[in-house]
Amino acid sequence: MIELYLATQNKHKIEELSALLGSQFLIKSISELGVIEDIPETGKTLVENSMQKAQFIADRFGVNCLSDDSGLEVTCLGGLPGVYSARYAGEPKNDLANSSKLLVDMSGHADRSARFVTVLTFHQNGQFHQFEGEIKGEIVLSPRGNQGFGYDPLFQPENESRTFAEMTLSEKNIIAHRARALHKFQSFADESLKFVDE
Repeated sequence: MIELYLATQNKHKIEELSALLGSQFLIKSISELGVIEDIPETGKTLVENSMQKAQFIADRFGVNCLSDDSGLEVTCLGGLPGVYSARYAGEPKNDLANSSKLLVDMSGHADRSARFVTVLTFHQNGQFHQFEGEIKGEIVLSPRGNQGFGYDPLFQPENESRTFAEMTLSEKNIIAHRARALHKFQSFADESLKFVDE
């Protein structure tokens, strides 16, 4: 089994990633490395932030790690909140405040189309590889459901009648952006990579 550190302090992301990665990996938290603070995210894109987080862990510890940066991009807002999704309403991070601001900012817009995007960065032995997943949908008029986290109560995927927050974790994981990026990572790991369990 391969040790893989998840470069996040977000317990919900750790839950989702652990559920998706299965038994091939021994999932570990970076808190086990003594990292208890949020990893800096100063990039202007999801790609940059994902790489920054993986680089932070790789430079300090040299372990196998997987980082994730995800964002909600709303068409009528020109792609916002995007890279600012977690802090859209300012500091500290607050899911409810972010969602409330989003609904206010979208008021009066007929186009409610949006997409969730995830960029994963995998590090092993000094090498970095990135994988992207997305899912399109729309922002509903008011929150629905109590599962998930972040903007899940507002996001209804294409060809679905429920928001992410009205789905179980396993249902969400079948179609979600993070799952799609992880499938690409798993295919890469299965077909192209010789893992070394250090």
